[in-house]
Amino acid sequence: MQSLGLEVVLLPAEPAFPDAYFVEDPAIVTPEVAVITRPGAPSRRGEEVTLEKALRRYRPVAHILPPGTVDGGDVLCIEGSYFIGISDRTNRDGASQLSALLEAAGYPAITVPVASGLHLKSSVNYVGHGTVLVTSAYADHPAFTEYDKILLDPDEAYAANTLLVNDTLLMPAGYPNTHLRLASLGMPIIELEVSEVQKMDGGLTCMSLRF
Repeated sequence: MQSLGLEVVLLPAEPAFPDAYFVEDPAIVTPEVAVITRPGAPSRRGEEVTLEKALRRYRPVAHILPPGTVDGGDVLCIEGSYFIGISDRTNRDGASQLSALLEAAGYPAITVPVASGLHLKSSVNYVGHGTVLVTSAYADHPAFTEYDKILLDPDEAYAANTLLVNDTLLMPAGYPNTHLRLASLGMPIIELEVSEVQKMDGGLTCMSLRF
């Protein structure tokens, strides 16, 4: 991240919350507001306490309230438009609350049912140049008709969780066909070993909040 021009803020360890390194889930950060979510897994509620203290240095803060639940892994931003996955972790009440907060800040938001995988961004991510990287479940989804698509091979579906940072793509190592297709975009690609993260249903987008 630092090599790509970002300032990196490291948060303290959270021994009571073993999933806390998936820091993307407890918050969504826009230029105007940081939304502290209410994670869908009850065991993760509490992770947001330290995170909120850190984010208050940079943004005003809003909250998702019960009975709403939202995981940041279900929230995909593409050039100022937001797609909110309805999943086992993000319910309709939480998505409605988040949509209202985003629209009040000037960002359009629509909901997308999550057909498979833990989160929306397990299967769809923006890779720049008007293009989304998608699994077959989203190849023909109407929410993404205006974007060009790179369709993943079924045995490389995990590579959908590829992260765009300052015109460079960070992708999980070990997916040669996906690497070849992404190379057609003409952007630098960095492969990262994340097989241990994969065991916990995590990916490259999960481990940081970028703003």
